[in-house]
Amino acid sequence: MTSRTTVSAGSLAVAGASLLVALSGGLAEAQTGTTLKAVKDRGTLNCGVSEGLAGFSAKNDKGTWTGFDVDFCRAMAAAIFDDPSKVKYVPLNAEKRFAALQAGEIDVLSRNSTWTLARETSLKIVFPAVTYFDGQGFMVRKTMSAQSPLEFENVKVCVQDGTTNARNAADYFRANDVKATLMTTASAREAVKAYEEGRCEVFTSDVSQLHAERAGLGKPGDHAILPDVISKEPLGPAVRQGDDAWALLVKWVHFAMLDAEELGVTSQTLDKALKSERPEVRRLVGTDGDLGKELGLTKDWVVRIVRHVGTYGEVFERNVGTETPLGIPRGLNHLWSTGGIQYAPPLQ
Repeated sequence: MTSRTTVSAGSLAVAGASLLVALSGGLAEAQTGTTLKAVKDRGTLNCGVSEGLAGFSAKNDKGTWTGFDVDFCRAMAAAIFDDPSKVKYVPLNAEKRFAALQAGEIDVLSRNSTWTLARETSLKIVFPAVTYFDGQGFMVRKTMSAQSPLEFENVKVCVQDGTTNARNAADYFRANDVKATLMTTASAREAVKAYEEGRCEVFTSDVSQLHAERAGLGKPGDHAILPDVISKEPLGPAVRQGDDAWALLVKWVHFAMLDAEELGVTSQTLDKALKSERPEVRRLVGTDGDLGKELGLTKDWVVRIVRHVGTYGEVFERNVGTETPLGIPRGLNHLWSTGGIQYAPPLQ
């Protein structure tokens, strides 16, 4: 399925010139065939990730990309190729991420990006699923007396420009008559550097990013993340509009990882699951029916994901959970059955 993409004048701080590239030649894959076919023909998945955010997408000391968002790319490659290594990672900053997607430079954007109405309508992209329920918070030095952003008095707050975080903070301070000044920077890295050097007293971003950035500071224990959360930040992968089959595949890769966790089909129990007589488990692992066919995948597509990458819970705990340097409690990202709001339709 194809469509012609248009871009409105108010496209959320994405450079107009970059969007013109998307209009002039950037949707070649969507115009000449489905994205899945293009990916299979190419033999690799082009996945947009952040330029480096601990626990989510960053290169390790061996030069290998790792992290929560990276593992989603790997899960897609596992489902398509039975090989999670068949991914080309394209590091993108906040300003260029959506233009790169529009221009066809990447097949999917798996980078800490908030699902908003304006991004879908103005940029003609779609967010198929929420892989991480987040919210915006504040990081301060423990020596600071304020225990809430409502207690800020004449402080400078560092924030990355061109993000929902900058707009949320401005709205929050105005609505609550908070005496704080926003200090915007071109990148998150610059914002963290300004905070670490004392040019601002507060750093604000999604709580997940606050945990990631705190882990990289010289003395992480000297900094606290305040309990206040001032926004909803549903984070997830994004794709171009116009290829419903591709968006469906992206969505169900996430749902499959949730359903696998809920059914107890993990990388450790997979061999046992392949012998299970439970109807829902048999459908999940492909020993009964062929649900993958309608997605353009093999009947064992979920087995491929779980074997090579793991369930949603395994990915979360491995990359950002309480036993990692980030130490993020799972919170809202628990399954619905264990007190969270991660909920997937059944595979049937």
